[in-house]
Amino acid sequence: MRKYPVEGAGLGLRRSMMGEVLQSGAVDFLEVAPENWIGVGGRYGRWFRDYTERFPFMLHGLSLSIGAAEPLDMELVGSIKQFIREHGIRCYSEHLSYCSDRGHLYDLLPIPFTSEAVMHVAERIRIVQDVLGERIAMENVSYYAAPGQEMSELAFLKAVLAEADCDLLLDVNNIYVNAINHRYDPLEFLRELPTKRVRYIHVAGHYDEADDLKVDTHGAPVIDPVWQLLDKAYEIHGVLPTLLERDFNIPPLPQLLEEVGQIKTIQAAHLIEEHYVLSSR
Repeated sequence: MRKYPVEGAGLGLRRSMMGEVLQSGAVDFLEVAPENWIGVGGRYGRWFRDYTERFPFMLHGLSLSIGAAEPLDMELVGSIKQFIREHGIRCYSEHLSYCSDRGHLYDLLPIPFTSEAVMHVAERIRIVQDVLGERIAMENVSYYAAPGQEMSELAFLKAVLAEADCDLLLDVNNIYVNAINHRYDPLEFLRELPTKRVRYIHVAGHYDEADDLKVDTHGAPVIDPVWQLLDKAYEIHGVLPTLLERDFNIPPLPQLLEEVGQIKTIQAAHLIEEHYVLSSR
């Protein structure tokens, strides 16, 4: 049986949630961006410490800029390593993209899908893993242009995972968004992913700019086709820990927990089916 850093259904913890009471059992784990919490003290720091003592935590980075041409920010990597140890973090993940060019660009930009980029990115991932002393998970990202494309998104992703020997943070909404924007079959994409490398899943909402243009915003509820794709992900890869992301237009906590409950419902249905299949053998 595969082991994961966490189990069940999680939620991205945001500062705007301070003051709301998140009970144990409502969610199984939480996730934050380390850049938003490293060095934070005062009441926010105390609030965060209280949660890391009560819940398993994951880190999802924003600033590593793994695909950039400039040197890695090793000071940031060192701070993340210390933060992981200080708070007992279960897993660190980042975006398979870049966000800097002689300064922070404040956006996640696509890495060219080329063999040269595969080698460049994989080397940088290996460096980070060596410093942290653990494998990291790279997220398949949404993108709106593919400059210098020599291979498909899927081929590029699989090549990076294999060359770097790292894990995958599987973002189901990004697959849905990219499949529409770039006209490919999301189920075929899901089926071709290496199951053994998936550490956990993200699910989120997006914005419909047009029928053929979706924008990954994390600012809306998850829609039915994305829930259905999550269901297919469990069917193909097994029931995986899954986290709800919400970064903008954040509703009251009870509303978010309804979506976390939807994750739990889909997971439970597959676990019951798996139990039935095993017990009938």
